[in-house]
Amino acid sequence: MTVRSWSLPVVALAAGWSVPALAPAVAPLCALLGIHRRMETDDAAVYLTFDDGPHPEGTPAVLEGLAARQSTATFFLIGEQVERFPSLAREIVAEGHIVALHGHRHRSQLRLAPRALSDDLRRASDVIGSTTGALAPLYRPPYGIFSAAGVALARRRGDTSWLWSRWGRDWRAEATAGSVAELATGELTSGDVILLHDADHYGDAGCWRATAAALPLILDAIEGRGCRPAAL
Repeated sequence: MTVRSWSLPVVALAAGWSVPALAPAVAPLCALLGIHRRMETDDAAVYLTFDDGPHPEGTPAVLEGLAARQSTATFFLIGEQVERFPSLAREIVAEGHIVALHGHRHRSQLRLAPRALSDDLRRASDVIGSTTGALAPLYRPPYGIFSAAGVALARRRGDTSWLWSRWGRDWRAEATAGSVAELATGELTSGDVILLHDADHYGDAGCWRATAAALPLILDAIEGRGCRPAAL
């Protein structure tokens, strides 16, 4: 067999494996793959989500900000961080928020074979579920990147796959409360899902401070649009 004769199938297989990774930038692809970006509902709500926690400083700061406004959110947790900070994971649930699956380690699905990804999700589910007793069937992958195997695994597990429709880009060192709030709430409408981070484990050190400072501004903007903040 010549190189030319087998290269096209290999290229096609690679493309099929990685095409779901385009979902954050290609909204129609989300619909085709069953990946959710917005909440289609008549309820006047905007949905707050936080990734990568729990974190010993960021999570308490965000929880305090939410409690001050009697608001709820969804926290997509990392299993290895729940192992490090189990009491914080339990506190999230105790304060009335939803905990969901973000994986055990923060790795791109494109770098994981199907078996390794399956093991990662199983381990994360076991850790988060046993620690909090309240793991919702919601899944968002690290970096928002799905592989073909990731889409199939989430469906097989019975987890609803989620991305976002607005984000604050709050993982960067240069992020400020103002920049995070402006990006997260510009042209905000009912049903939007906002991606934020209550941790800096996988971002720039201290970036959670901008998120915590932006939270009151984001809540003001949500209410200013005649909506209420909610958990998925």
